Amino acid sequence: MVPDNTSLENSSTFIDTSTIFFELASEQRLSILFKLSKHSSKLAQLAKDLDVTMQEVHRNVNRLLESGLIRKDTNGQFSLTTFGTTILQHIPTMNFLSRNKEYFSDHYLGDIPMKFVHRIGALDTSEHVEGLVAVLECSKQIYNSSREYVYGMLPQIPLELIETVLAKLKQGGIKFNYMLSQQTVVPKRRTDLLKDAGFQDLLKKGVVERKMVEKMPVAVILNEKEASVMFPTLKRGQTIADLNSIFYSGRDNQLFHEWCLDYFRYCWYGAKTFDESKLLEV
Repeated sequence: MVPDNTSLENSSTFIDTSTIFFELASEQRLSILFKLSKHSSKLAQLAKDLDVTMQEVHRNVNRLLESGLIRKDTNGQFSLTTFGTTILQHIPTMNFLSRNKEYFSDHYLGDIPMKFVHRIGALDTSEHVEGLVAVLECSKQIYNSSREYVYGMLPQIPLELIETVLAKLKQGGIKFNYMLSQQTVVPKRRTDLLKDAGFQDLLKKGVVERKMVEKMPVAVILNEKEASVMFPTLKRGQTIADLNSIFYSGRDNQLFHEWCLDYFRYCWYGAKTFDESKLLEV
C-alpha cells in the first residue's frame, strides 16, 4: 500500500529505491550479503566461499560499499550495515511473492491488516499444496498430530474434518478453538455428530471454544508445531478462502507459525459470539 501523499507520477521520489533494487539484481551480490549476514569476512574468504575470482568479488563488494549496504573496517573485514541488515530482512517477502507470482495472479491477500502484509515474507519457506484432496489431507494431519491445541478458522467444514477433530478431542489432552464465518456451509450430519460426541459438555468445560466472524477471506489451521494458511481467489468474485490451495509448514518454521498464530489471535479477539442460526446446512 502506497501512502496517499506519495505521487507515483514523480519518479524522482523512488530514485534511491530503484538504485538499491538494481544492486540487489545480482545473484553474486545477494550471496555476498547473505554470507555477511552470518559473519564478517575478508575479500579472500568471500571469494573462496562463493567460488569466484578475487576480481569478481572485489567489483561486487565495491558496489555494495558504495550503496551503503556493507562496510569495511580497518582490518579489511566486511560486514553489513544497519541499512544492509534491514534490506536483507525484506528479501524473503520478494522471494515469496516472486516464487508464487502465478498463484497471486488469481489470488489476493484478502485485505488483511497491513501489519500482516509487511510480514508476508514469513511464509517464504512454506510448501504450496494444491488440490482439494491434498489440502484436506494436510488439514487432517494438523489435527491428528496436535498434542496441545488446534486453532482453526475455515469458511467451509467438510465432514471428514469434523470427524477428525472429534476423534482427536475424544482422546483428550488438547484444546480446540475455532471460528466460523456467517453463512459457513456445514454438512447435515454435523448436528448428530456433535451430539453423539458430547460437544456441549466440551464447550461447558472450556475444552472447546468457538466464535464467529462476519466474513473469512483468509483462513488458517494450526497446532503447536504446524500451520497452514489459505488465501481467497479472484475467480468468480469470491471473497472466501480458497480451499483448493494451501500454504503449509511443519516443525522447523517458527516465523511461518508465528504469522499464522498472530493472525488467528487477531481475528479471535475481534470475533463475535458464535451464532448457530447463521450457518448453512447442506
